[in-house]
Amino acid sequence: MATRSKSSQRWLKEHFSDPFVKKAKAEGLRSRAAYKLEELVERDRLLKPGMVVVDLGAAPGGWSQWVRQELGGLDQAHPGRVIALDILEMPPLAGVEFLHGDFREDAVLSALEATLGGKPMDLVLSDMAPNKSGVDAVDMPRALYLAELAMEFADRHLRVDGSLLIKLFQGVGFDEYVKQLRRRYAKVSIRKPAASRKRSPEVYALAQGRRATMKQF
Repeated sequence: MATRSKSSQRWLKEHFSDPFVKKAKAEGLRSRAAYKLEELVERDRLLKPGMVVVDLGAAPGGWSQWVRQELGGLDQAHPGRVIALDILEMPPLAGVEFLHGDFREDAVLSALEATLGGKPMDLVLSDMAPNKSGVDAVDMPRALYLAELAMEFADRHLRVDGSLLIKLFQGVGFDEYVKQLRRRYAKVSIRKPAASRKRSPEVYALAQGRRATMKQF
């Protein structure tokens, strides 16, 4: 068996000593990413009873799992809906509706629209990231492309005054992307939650108050 590289050994050591990894395991959450979402959502009180939340690139399900628990705790009589989409398979989560497929495909979007039954979304979440090659000139455009797809998805399906929370990577194209968000939303904030590893270029953009029409600069 090939020996692991020093970088992968370092990653594994860091991963298993990570307090958020340990906490997620102890609390039965599918991923440490749930704690990023928890901080981002609670700071701005994003969740309201009865909301329809769509989680793009949901696998393995940490975000959907946490949102489902929180919405249920807000008002059991109006638990809202959590709809998860991913091109990867995801083990079932109680109370989460999962659509398997690529949301760029018409058939998957049609299935989502049928699931929604004409009701608009209140909140779109995207923690999507490409498989990394380790080459910034390759990885950054891939990440930006996914972010652009998520923004376009929200353009079509998010209700007016709704919110989009999306993972971004700082680098080429970042400033222009945020500028485009500001055309579409009344308020855009850039956040770095405590559970994000400090060396990671990832940040989260919270875009609140989707405009009925795009602002012209």
